[in-house]
Amino acid sequence: MEARNIPRTPSLMREFLRQAGGAAVIDGGLATELERHGADLNDPLWSAKCLLTSPHLIRSVHLDYLEAGADIIITASYQATTQGFEAKGFSREQSESLLKKSVEIALEARNMYYERCSKSSSNGIEDNKILEIRPILVAASVGSYGAYLADGSEYSGDYGDEMTLEALKEFHRRRVQVLAEAGPDLIAFETVPNKIEAQAYAELLEEEGIKIPAWLSFNSKDGINVVSGDSLLECASIAESCKQIVAVGINCTPPRFIHELILAIKKVSTKPIIIYPNSGESYDADRKEWVENTGVSNEDFVSYVNKWCEVGASLVGGCCRTTPDTIRAIYKTLSHRSAAAPIK
Repeated sequence: MEARNIPRTPSLMREFLRQAGGAAVIDGGLATELERHGADLNDPLWSAKCLLTSPHLIRSVHLDYLEAGADIIITASYQATTQGFEAKGFSREQSESLLKKSVEIALEARNMYYERCSKSSSNGIEDNKILEIRPILVAASVGSYGAYLADGSEYSGDYGDEMTLEALKEFHRRRVQVLAEAGPDLIAFETVPNKIEAQAYAELLEEEGIKIPAWLSFNSKDGINVVSGDSLLECASIAESCKQIVAVGINCTPPRFIHELILAIKKVSTKPIIIYPNSGESYDADRKEWVENTGVSNEDFVSYVNKWCEVGASLVGGCCRTTPDTIRAIYKTLSHRSAAAPIK
Protein backbone atom coordinates (compact mmCIF):
# COMPACT_ATOMS: atom_id res chain seq x y z
CA MET A 1 0.00 0.00 0.00
CA GLU A 2 1.33 3.45 -0.89
CA ALA A 3 1.59 6.33 1.56
CA ARG A 4 -2.13 7.07 1.22
CA ASN A 5 -1.87 8.79 -2.16
CA ILE A 6 0.77 11.34 -1.17
CA PRO A 7 3.07 12.06 -4.17
CA ARG A 8 6.83 11.63 -3.71
CA THR A 9 7.55 15.16 -4.87
CA PRO A 10 8.83 18.37 -3.22
CA SER A 11 5.23 19.00 -2.12
CA LEU A 12 5.15 15.70 -0.17
CA MET A 13 5.77 17.08 3.30
CA ARG A 14 3.25 19.91 3.14
CA GLU A 15 0.57 17.59 1.73
CA PHE A 16 1.41 14.98 4.37
CA LEU A 17 1.13 17.56 7.14
CA ARG A 18 -2.15 18.84 5.70
CA GLN A 19 -3.60 15.33 5.82
CA ALA A 20 -2.18 14.81 9.32
CA GLY A 21 -3.97 17.89 10.62
CA GLY A 22 -0.94 20.16 10.77
CA ALA A 23 1.38 18.14 13.01
CA ALA A 24 2.84 14.66 12.68
CA VAL A 25 4.68 12.15 14.85
CA ILE A 26 8.10 10.64 14.06
CA ASP A 27 9.13 7.35 15.65
CA GLY A 28 11.65 6.97 18.49
CA GLY A 29 14.95 5.27 19.22
CA LEU A 30 15.53 2.15 17.13
CA ALA A 31 18.68 0.78 18.76
CA THR A 32 17.21 1.37 22.21
CA GLU A 33 14.27 -0.89 21.41
CA LEU A 34 16.31 -3.51 19.53
CA GLU A 35 18.47 -3.92 22.63
CA ARG A 36 15.37 -4.16 24.80
CA HIS A 37 14.21 -7.01 22.53
CA GLY A 38 17.53 -8.77 23.17
CA ALA A 39 19.75 -7.66 20.26
CA ASP A 40 23.49 -7.26 20.85
CA LEU A 41 24.51 -4.08 19.03
CA ASN A 42 28.12 -3.89 20.21
CA ASP A 43 29.38 -3.68 16.64
CA PRO A 44 30.54 -0.97 14.20
CA LEU A 45 27.31 -1.58 12.26
CA TRP A 46 25.25 -0.78 15.38
CA SER A 47 21.50 -1.19 14.67
CA ALA A 48 22.29 -2.17 11.05
CA LYS A 49 23.75 -5.39 12.48
CA CYS A 50 20.16 -6.61 12.86
CA LEU A 51 19.71 -6.50 9.08
CA LEU A 52 22.08 -9.48 9.13
CA THR A 53 21.10 -11.25 12.32
CA SER A 54 17.48 -10.48 13.18
CA PRO A 55 15.42 -8.52 10.65
CA HIS A 56 12.26 -9.72 12.40
CA LEU A 57 13.22 -7.61 15.42
CA ILE A 58 13.49 -4.50 13.25
CA ARG A 59 10.03 -5.18 11.84
CA SER A 60 8.65 -5.65 15.35
CA VAL A 61 10.10 -2.33 16.52
CA HIS A 62 8.67 -0.51 13.49
CA LEU A 63 5.26 -2.01 14.33
CA ASP A 64 5.60 -1.01 17.98
CA TYR A 65 6.12 2.58 16.93
CA LEU A 66 3.25 2.56 14.46
CA GLU A 67 0.99 1.18 17.18
CA ALA A 68 2.27 3.96 19.46
CA GLY A 69 1.06 6.54 16.93
CA ALA A 70 4.10 7.27 14.76
CA ASP A 71 3.26 8.71 11.34
CA ILE A 72 6.84 8.33 10.05
CA ILE A 73 9.08 5.32 10.59
CA ILE A 74 12.82 5.56 9.92
CA THR A 75 14.71 2.60 8.46
CA ALA A 76 17.53 0.68 10.14
CA SER A 77 20.12 2.07 7.72
CA TYR A 78 21.62 4.88 9.80
CA GLN A 79 24.92 3.05 10.21
CA ALA A 80 24.50 0.83 7.13
CA THR A 81 27.00 1.57 4.38
CA THR A 82 28.42 -0.48 1.53
CA GLN A 83 31.87 0.30 2.95
CA GLY A 84 30.88 -1.01 6.38
CA PHE A 85 29.35 -4.21 5.02
CA GLU A 86 32.33 -4.83 2.74
CA ALA A 87 34.61 -4.50 5.76
CA LYS A 88 32.64 -7.44 7.19
CA GLY A 89 33.43 -9.51 4.10
CA PHE A 90 30.28 -8.94 2.05
CA SER A 91 30.43 -8.30 -1.68
CA ARG A 92 29.24 -5.00 -3.16
CA GLU A 93 26.07 -6.73 -4.41
CA GLN A 94 25.36 -8.25 -1.01
CA SER A 95 26.00 -4.91 0.68
CA GLU A 96 23.57 -3.08 -1.57
CA SER A 97 21.00 -5.83 -1.00
CA LEU A 98 21.24 -5.24 2.75
CA LEU A 99 20.68 -1.51 2.26
CA LYS A 100 17.56 -2.24 0.22
CA LYS A 101 16.44 -4.70 2.88
CA SER A 102 16.25 -1.91 5.47
CA VAL A 103 13.63 -0.15 3.35
CA GLU A 104 11.79 -3.36 2.50
CA ILE A 105 11.42 -4.23 6.20
CA ALA A 106 9.88 -0.83 6.96
CA LEU A 107 7.51 -1.09 3.99
CA GLU A 108 6.47 -4.56 5.17
CA ALA A 109 5.83 -3.21 8.66
CA ARG A 110 3.61 -0.46 7.26
CA ASN A 111 1.60 -3.00 5.24
CA MET A 112 1.25 -5.27 8.29
CA TYR A 113 0.09 -2.30 10.34
CA TYR A 114 -2.56 -1.35 7.78
CA GLU A 115 -3.76 -4.97 7.79
CA ARG A 116 -4.08 -4.89 11.57
CA CYS A 117 -6.03 -1.63 11.33
CA SER A 118 -8.38 -3.14 8.75
CA LYS A 119 -9.06 -6.14 11.01
CA SER A 120 -9.56 -4.04 14.11
CA SER A 121 -13.11 -3.69 15.40
CA SER A 122 -12.55 0.02 15.99
CA ASN A 123 -10.56 2.58 14.03
CA GLY A 124 -8.80 4.10 17.02
CA ILE A 125 -7.22 2.84 20.24
CA GLU A 126 -7.43 -0.83 21.17
CA ASP A 127 -5.50 -2.32 24.12
CA ASN A 128 -3.47 0.90 24.29
CA LYS A 129 -2.46 0.43 20.63
CA ILE A 130 -3.28 3.10 18.08
CA LEU A 131 -4.90 1.23 15.18
CA GLU A 132 -5.84 4.05 12.88
CA ILE A 133 -5.57 4.05 9.08
CA ARG A 134 -3.73 7.27 8.30
CA PRO A 135 -0.93 8.53 6.04
CA ILE A 136 2.33 6.85 7.07
CA LEU A 137 5.71 7.63 5.53
CA VAL A 138 8.83 5.46 5.39
CA ALA A 139 12.03 7.50 5.67
CA ALA A 140 15.30 5.88 4.57
CA SER A 141 17.94 6.85 7.11
CA VAL A 142 21.36 8.09 5.98
CA GLY A 143 23.81 8.57 8.83
CA SER A 144 26.85 10.78 8.60
CA TYR A 145 30.38 9.77 7.66
CA GLY A 146 31.13 9.98 11.37
CA ALA A 147 28.49 7.33 12.07
CA TYR A 148 30.29 4.97 9.67
CA LEU A 149 33.57 5.61 11.49
CA ALA A 150 31.83 4.51 14.72
CA ASP A 151 34.24 6.60 16.75
CA GLY A 152 31.82 9.21 18.07
CA SER A 153 32.81 11.81 15.48
CA GLU A 154 29.17 12.23 14.47
CA TYR A 155 28.94 14.04 17.82
CA SER A 156 31.91 16.32 17.05
CA GLY A 157 31.82 16.76 13.27
CA ASP A 158 35.62 16.67 13.22
CA TYR A 159 36.60 14.60 10.19
CA GLY A 160 40.03 16.11 9.69
CA ASP A 161 41.28 18.27 6.84
CA GLU A 162 41.56 15.32 4.44
CA MET A 163 37.80 14.80 4.25
CA THR A 164 36.74 17.15 1.46
CA LEU A 165 33.35 17.96 -0.02
CA GLU A 166 34.05 15.74 -3.03
CA ALA A 167 35.25 12.87 -0.83
CA LEU A 168 32.06 13.05 1.24
CA LYS A 169 29.91 13.00 -1.88
CA GLU A 170 31.72 9.93 -3.16
CA PHE A 171 31.38 8.21 0.20
CA HIS A 172 27.59 8.69 0.24
CA ARG A 173 26.77 8.58 -3.48
CA ARG A 174 26.01 4.91 -4.12
CA ARG A 175 24.34 4.44 -0.74
CA VAL A 176 21.90 7.27 -1.44
CA GLN A 177 21.18 5.89 -4.92
CA VAL A 178 20.48 2.39 -3.58
CA LEU A 179 18.22 3.59 -0.79
CA ALA A 180 16.28 5.88 -3.14
CA GLU A 181 15.76 3.00 -5.59
CA ALA A 182 14.40 0.76 -2.81
CA GLY A 183 11.14 2.70 -2.69
CA PRO A 184 10.97 4.79 0.50
CA ASP A 185 8.81 7.90 0.62
CA LEU A 186 11.71 10.13 1.53
CA ILE A 187 15.35 10.13 2.63
CA ALA A 188 16.30 11.22 6.15
CA PHE A 189 19.79 12.68 6.35
CA GLU A 190 20.20 12.47 10.12
CA THR A 191 22.51 13.73 12.85
CA VAL A 192 24.38 15.93 10.37
CA PRO A 193 27.29 17.31 12.38
CA ASN A 194 28.77 19.98 10.10
CA LYS A 195 28.16 22.28 7.18
CA ILE A 196 30.34 20.43 4.66
CA GLU A 197 28.32 17.21 4.96
CA ALA A 198 25.05 19.11 4.59
CA GLN A 199 26.43 20.66 1.42
CA ALA A 200 27.52 17.23 0.17
CA TYR A 201 24.00 15.84 0.64
CA ALA A 202 22.34 18.79 -1.11
CA GLU A 203 24.71 18.55 -4.08
CA LEU A 204 24.29 14.77 -4.30
CA LEU A 205 20.52 15.07 -4.53
CA GLU A 206 20.86 17.46 -7.45
CA GLU A 207 23.78 15.73 -9.21
CA GLU A 208 22.15 12.31 -9.12
CA GLY A 209 18.67 13.56 -9.95
CA ILE A 210 17.22 11.83 -6.89
CA LYS A 211 13.47 11.95 -7.44
CA ILE A 212 12.23 11.42 -3.92
CA PRO A 213 12.31 14.21 -1.33
CA ALA A 214 14.58 14.36 1.71
CA TRP A 215 14.95 16.02 5.07
CA LEU A 216 18.11 17.35 6.67
CA SER A 217 18.46 17.07 10.44
CA PHE A 218 21.38 18.44 12.46
CA ASN A 219 22.60 17.87 16.00
CA SER A 220 23.80 20.41 18.54
CA LYS A 221 25.50 20.28 21.91
CA ASP A 222 25.24 23.96 22.88
CA GLY A 223 21.82 25.02 21.62
CA ILE A 224 23.39 27.54 19.23
CA ASN A 225 25.54 25.82 16.60
CA VAL A 226 25.75 22.33 15.15
CA VAL A 227 28.15 20.04 17.01
CA SER A 228 31.18 20.95 14.87
CA GLY A 229 30.77 24.61 15.81
CA ASP A 230 29.48 25.50 12.33
CA SER A 231 26.64 28.02 12.24
CA LEU A 232 23.19 26.41 12.36
CA LEU A 233 21.89 29.35 10.33
CA GLU A 234 24.34 28.55 7.53
CA CYS A 235 23.54 24.83 7.71
CA ALA A 236 19.78 25.37 7.62
CA SER A 237 20.22 27.78 4.71
CA ILE A 238 21.63 24.88 2.68
CA ALA A 239 18.39 22.97 3.25
CA GLU A 240 16.33 26.03 2.34
CA SER A 241 18.10 26.44 -1.00
CA CYS A 242 17.74 22.79 -2.11
CA LYS A 243 14.44 21.99 -3.81
CA GLN A 244 14.51 18.28 -2.93
CA ILE A 245 14.93 18.95 0.79
CA VAL A 246 11.38 19.30 2.09
CA ALA A 247 12.03 19.73 5.83
CA VAL A 248 14.87 20.74 8.12
CA GLY A 249 15.44 20.29 11.81
CA ILE A 250 17.25 18.85 14.78
CA ASN A 251 17.72 15.33 16.12
CA CYS A 252 19.82 13.53 18.77
CA THR A 253 20.10 16.72 20.82
CA PRO A 254 19.04 17.29 24.46
CA PRO A 255 15.45 18.56 24.76
CA ARG A 256 16.53 21.63 26.72
CA PHE A 257 18.22 23.10 23.62
CA ILE A 258 15.39 22.58 21.13
CA HIS A 259 13.34 25.75 21.67
CA GLU A 260 16.12 28.15 20.73
CA LEU A 261 17.25 25.96 17.84
CA ILE A 262 13.76 26.06 16.30
CA LEU A 263 13.77 29.85 16.53
CA ALA A 264 17.17 29.94 14.82
CA ILE A 265 16.04 27.70 11.93
CA LYS A 266 12.96 29.86 11.39
CA LYS A 267 15.21 32.86 10.70
CA VAL A 268 16.49 31.28 7.47
CA SER A 269 13.98 28.60 6.47
CA THR A 270 10.31 28.50 5.48
CA LYS A 271 10.25 24.70 5.29
CA PRO A 272 8.53 22.44 7.85
CA ILE A 273 10.68 21.95 10.95
CA ILE A 274 11.37 18.44 12.26
CA ILE A 275 12.36 17.83 15.87
CA TYR A 276 13.33 14.49 17.34
CA PRO A 277 15.66 14.92 20.31
CA ASN A 278 17.34 12.23 22.37
CA SER A 279 16.32 11.68 25.97
CA GLY A 280 18.90 14.19 27.15
CA GLU A 281 21.28 11.50 28.39
CA SER A 282 25.01 11.92 27.87
CA TYR A 283 26.85 9.64 25.43
CA ASP A 284 30.27 8.27 26.38
CA ALA A 285 32.06 7.89 23.01
CA ASP A 286 34.98 6.02 24.57
CA ARG A 287 32.81 3.39 26.24
CA LYS A 288 30.25 3.55 23.39
CA GLU A 289 27.31 3.73 25.76
CA TRP A 290 24.77 6.16 27.17
CA VAL A 291 25.27 7.33 30.75
CA GLU A 292 22.28 6.22 32.78
CA ASN A 293 20.12 8.70 34.71
CA THR A 294 21.44 11.78 32.92
CA GLY A 295 18.32 12.38 30.81
CA VAL A 296 14.74 13.52 31.31
CA SER A 297 11.64 11.44 32.02
CA ASN A 298 8.98 10.78 29.38
CA GLU A 299 6.72 13.22 31.22
CA ASP A 300 9.30 15.99 31.12
CA PHE A 301 10.16 15.23 27.48
CA VAL A 302 6.54 15.42 26.39
CA SER A 303 5.95 18.61 28.41
CA TYR A 304 8.13 20.40 25.83
CA VAL A 305 6.12 19.27 22.79
CA ASN A 306 3.40 21.92 22.77
CA LYS A 307 6.00 24.65 23.27
CA TRP A 308 8.03 23.34 20.31
CA CYS A 309 4.94 23.33 18.10
CA GLU A 310 3.97 26.81 19.26
CA VAL A 311 7.29 28.22 18.04
CA GLY A 312 7.30 26.37 14.73
CA ALA A 313 7.86 22.59 14.86
CA SER A 314 5.56 20.53 12.62
CA LEU A 315 7.01 17.04 13.08
CA VAL A 316 8.02 15.74 16.50
CA GLY A 317 9.45 12.41 17.65
CA GLY A 318 12.38 10.98 19.54
CA CYS A 319 15.90 9.76 18.91
CA CYS A 320 18.30 7.77 21.08
CA ARG A 321 16.92 6.41 24.35
CA THR A 322 13.31 7.32 23.59
CA THR A 323 10.76 4.50 23.42
CA PRO A 324 7.25 3.68 22.15
CA ASP A 325 5.95 5.06 25.45
CA THR A 326 7.55 8.41 24.59
CA ILE A 327 6.01 8.36 21.13
CA ARG A 328 2.59 7.34 22.44
CA ALA A 329 2.65 10.33 24.78
CA ILE A 330 3.68 12.65 21.91
CA TYR A 331 0.86 11.22 19.78
CA LYS A 332 -1.68 11.96 22.49
CA THR A 333 -0.33 15.48 22.97
CA LEU A 334 -0.39 16.29 19.25
CA SER A 335 -3.81 14.68 18.79
CA HIS A 336 -5.24 16.98 21.44
CA ARG A 337 -3.48 19.94 19.89
CA SER A 338 -4.72 19.21 16.37
CA ALA A 339 -8.27 18.72 17.60
CA ALA A 340 -8.19 22.01 19.50
CA ALA A 341 -6.34 24.24 17.04
CA PRO A 342 -5.00 22.82 13.79
CA ILE A 343 -1.58 24.17 12.88
CA LYS A 344 -1.44 26.00 9.57
